[in-house]
Amino acid sequence: MSGKILVVEDDAAVRELLLSTLGREGVVTTVACDAMQAAELLKREHPDLILLDWMLPRVSGVEWARQLKESEQTRAIPIILLTARSEEEDKVQGLESGADDYVTKPFSPRELKARIKAVLRRTAPEISDEPVEVDGLVLDPVSHRVSVEGQTLAIGPTEFRLLRFFMTHRDRVFTRTQLLDHVWGANVYVEERTVDVHIRRLRKILAETGHDRLVQTVRGAGYRFSERA
Repeated sequence: MSGKILVVEDDAAVRELLLSTLGREGVVTTVACDAMQAAELLKREHPDLILLDWMLPRVSGVEWARQLKESEQTRAIPIILLTARSEEEDKVQGLESGADDYVTKPFSPRELKARIKAVLRRTAPEISDEPVEVDGLVLDPVSHRVSVEGQTLAIGPTEFRLLRFFMTHRDRVFTRTQLLDHVWGANVYVEERTVDVHIRRLRKILAETGHDRLVQTVRGAGYRFSERA
């Protein structure tokens, strides 16, 4: 498991359990004790998932989850609610607030990891550890290899990230700005033409096996990765 997770939990003992569990998985973790502190962190960082305690001081986790899903900037971030409430009505309320899953305390680290992986597979496939295959082109995020019929392609780290994003978001058009945000990061300041440079490099790499046709220019819009012309 990889990626960045924001933990919003006011109980110190639970925070330590979460940090220990996620740390062993190699996850980069940021911690906040309440919704207001977490909101400040979101101005600077964009986590892949939020672990959110229901019973927070001042603003409850359920209310803050609802606010996140109403905002264009944060609605795509998956949320897992952590709570001692176990009644069906409570679960329904939590899910209706916009949460993607619901974990009842006390929980086992094994269950929590399984639920995180399941949510990320559904909502953020680009950070899953599972290999991705498109038209015989295989990308393995664990070994950091791209191959076709056993032939490994030489690929740089930026082209690898770009290809991984494309392969997990097929048939969608992305502007240069969107690609910069998703592949380079929202806090990295580079020019839009940087995208064009790396697109050319990626096409050159994929041309060895004829897969450069998958990276398509959409005139006036941006780029698309698709098996269809």
